[in-house]
Amino acid sequence: MPLGFGAPLAEAVRRLAELGYDGVEVQVRDSGVRAAEGLARTVESGGLKVLGIGTGPVAAQDRLTLTDPAPDVRRHALSRLLDAARLAGALGVPVTLGQTRGTFLPGLGDAQRLWAERAVRRLAEEAADHGSRLLLEPQSRANTSLWHTPAEALAVVDSLDAPAGLVLDTHHLDAEGVDAVRAVNRHARVTGCLQLAAPSTRGPLAVGDPRLPALLTALRAGGFTGWLTLEHTQDGDSPRAAARSWTALTDAASALS
Repeated sequence: MPLGFGAPLAEAVRRLAELGYDGVEVQVRDSGVRAAEGLARTVESGGLKVLGIGTGPVAAQDRLTLTDPAPDVRRHALSRLLDAARLAGALGVPVTLGQTRGTFLPGLGDAQRLWAERAVRRLAEEAADHGSRLLLEPQSRANTSLWHTPAEALAVVDSLDAPAGLVLDTHHLDAEGVDAVRAVNRHARVTGCLQLAAPSTRGPLAVGDPRLPALLTALRAGGFTGWLTLEHTQDGDSPRAAARSWTALTDAASALS
């Protein structure tokens, strides 16, 4: 994954633990509940925890979406997501959904929206049935035709019959012209994960970024109980990128204490 730590899991866990990280969000391409024990063992042996299961590779690597015109592709995409939800449940963590909801084609938008809504409802129910919770990520229109703002995603969450929440990503909020600090202030309590990257570049965080203390303050004031994910480009050196972001976050946090 271009926005994730570029190393085998065991090595990534070891290096991140050395830097001071608490856990990892694992991006899953094709894996189900049978992988839970081995995954937890690998991560915990390095002193970290699995905090969430992401599903980005389902679309990013295999081009499977919930709105594909081909019914077989839609079924395959949903099957992958349901497996990820069962894996998340076995680990006792949430499962996230981003670009796998797909993009609209001319003349098919109404049908595609209905397909996506039905699939997300099924996914939320499956997650809840297995002890997990779906977190829906508002993403920019460059990634998907559906649910670009926190308000749009929250309307979907509120329509579900199963527990669900939001993932907020500063990159996607910026791309949609949504003020990230204001969005966190408003939605911290229903947000399970905040994904962070440097403004404009989507690279590692920088010491002195004035938005970081404001975001951390908003999270604290809003009763946030989720996790922070450093989802950004690696600049060809994941350990260095992770160290830069860790330093920027701890510097911002120390300024508030």
